[in-house]
Amino acid sequence: MSVEVNQLISYLDELLDSNNIKDFCPNGLQVEGCSKIKKIVTGVTASEALIDAAIENKADAILVHHGYFWKGESDPITGMKKRRIAKLLKHDINLVAYHLPIDVHFEFGNNIQLAKKLNITNVKPFPGIKPKGIVMQGELLTGTTANKLAKLIKLNLLREPLVNAVRDEDIRTVAWCTGGGQSYIDVVANAGIDAFITGEASEQTIHSSREQNIDFFAAGHHATERYGVQSLGEHLEEHFNLDVSFIDIHNPV
Repeated sequence: MSVEVNQLISYLDELLDSNNIKDFCPNGLQVEGCSKIKKIVTGVTASEALIDAAIENKADAILVHHGYFWKGESDPITGMKKRRIAKLLKHDINLVAYHLPIDVHFEFGNNIQLAKKLNITNVKPFPGIKPKGIVMQGELLTGTTANKLAKLIKLNLLREPLVNAVRDEDIRTVAWCTGGGQSYIDVVANAGIDAFITGEASEQTIHSSREQNIDFFAAGHHATERYGVQSLGEHLEEHFNLDVSFIDIHNPV
């Protein structure tokens, strides 16, 4: 089976409500390729390595979380950007990217998929932060210590997390934001949450954790954001009867 590019983008725009989410990059079709799509490769970031893998797999489209044309980046298409785009154009491959819409979606999003990986229950959006769902909160099983949560992260995300455990009690309430969400620790701590999970850590994050008595876990930007685009790709495979495969390009960050 195949689907027209415009049909696929219209479906994704509506499914992810991308037109109503203010973002740092264009969401949807970023580089136009062939008009009909039979095979899609999904991945976290549209790196040259992922493009090469898509070419090898004879994909018609690449669907990613981290695409191109970010606000503040250099405009000229030179160097690394030129090489990437040149390969897409040469092989007539569509590049489709959704950033925040993939983070916040309550079925296929990065945050909800991380909750499933870590057995978090009573999941709901953390109040007062936009877009809704960019930070989530929930509960862990009774008896979950910081050490147990670290082991659970390592087991399910295949990544040793950076852990700053400051409490001597079990973790009951938890909030999280996949990727580079460390700046949300202060608002989460102010709400009395026991622990905060994200992808990255900044120098000041550890001081916030210590001084506000909230356990902190940095599980990797790439590692925490594998699962949204993968889940979305699986949905597209079923919905449109397409050939969709997730390719994980290793990234230690």
